[in-house]
Amino acid sequence: MTFDSSLIAIFMLAAFLGYHLIRRVSSLLHSPLMSLTNAIAAVAVVGALLVLGEGEASPLARVLGFIAVTAATVNLVSGFLITDRMLKMFKPRSRDQ
Repeated sequence: MTFDSSLIAIFMLAAFLGYHLIRRVSSLLHSPLMSLTNAIAAVAVVGALLVLGEGEASPLARVLGFIAVTAATVNLVSGFLITDRMLKMFKPRSRDQ
């Protein structure tokens, strides 16, 4: 598998833009954005599984695919836990407590 210089340039541009966009986000929007990143992490899991399932994948691609599946799954699960915790803050509490 050869790397095309345009793919590396796209990756670097996406990383640069992502960093600068997220850095300027207000802390009030963190939790709603976390919910959105759950969907992005799910796409990353599917993509990494496709790489892992490819029969002609190199050992490096398989290792990177495994790391991608692990990292995206942790991100996905923790994002849902944080979102659930945030939503519980807005539920009314019963007066019995």
